[in-house]
Amino acid sequence: MKTLQPSEGGILLLGGRSEIGVALASRLCNGRPVVLAQRPSQQDVGAFEDLLRGGAQQVYCLEWDALTENDLTSIYERAEKVCGMPVSTIIVAFGVLGNQHKAERDPKEAYRIAYTDYTAQVVTITAAIEYLRKHTHGLLVAFSSIAGWRVRRGNYVYGSAKAGLDGFLSGLIDATHKEKINVVMARPGFVIGRMTQGMDPAIMSSTAEQVAAEVYQAIRSGKHRVWVPNRLRLLAAIMPFVPTALWRRMPR
Repeated sequence: MKTLQPSEGGILLLGGRSEIGVALASRLCNGRPVVLAQRPSQQDVGAFEDLLRGGAQQVYCLEWDALTENDLTSIYERAEKVCGMPVSTIIVAFGVLGNQHKAERDPKEAYRIAYTDYTAQVVTITAAIEYLRKHTHGLLVAFSSIAGWRVRRGNYVYGSAKAGLDGFLSGLIDATHKEKINVVMARPGFVIGRMTQGMDPAIMSSTAEQVAAEVYQAIRSGKHRVWVPNRLRLLAAIMPFVPTALWRRMPR
């Protein structure tokens, strides 16, 4: 079996319509095939065009749903088959923001958020790491959030899922540090884009392109954890010391 470097082989984007995911894949894809894994109703012509402009050898689309358990583990072999070569870069960029107000009263909405943003991520990433181990090298990028650093009353269902994912990724980074598998965790703040459309931007907001650029630089420099923007780490350092009475009044 040929051993592929992370800069070779196919790229798999889980959450093929993710603006951050597409922007990051566009920076990594020169001369490489890219597979967009997404729901059938979510195909985005713009994503294909962005990736081809970025130099992708070819762009493929596979039907995939994070809420379907079998899809979470079978997608890697399916992606390898359409690429005609092993996948060496996996970008895990699916997720939902959800409706916090509804989730506080509707267990189904709470389940949807928690399952998509934590459980499905853990299962998907665990399967991804095992797939990459078969080929001895690889890169996996996943996204935590400032929302999980100290969970706020205004979005505690989403925030708690991200807190769990942050802990999982931190442990995974430590578990793979002696392997030739590079795990990168991004912790962005508020990202202006499709998911947050109609919401007022928070302080230290970023665009999808800015997040992708910072993550790309982290990959190139060998970092495993990256705050976006970088100065967000200062806010994160202060957050644990904010008095509870004041923290409870923090907006979403």
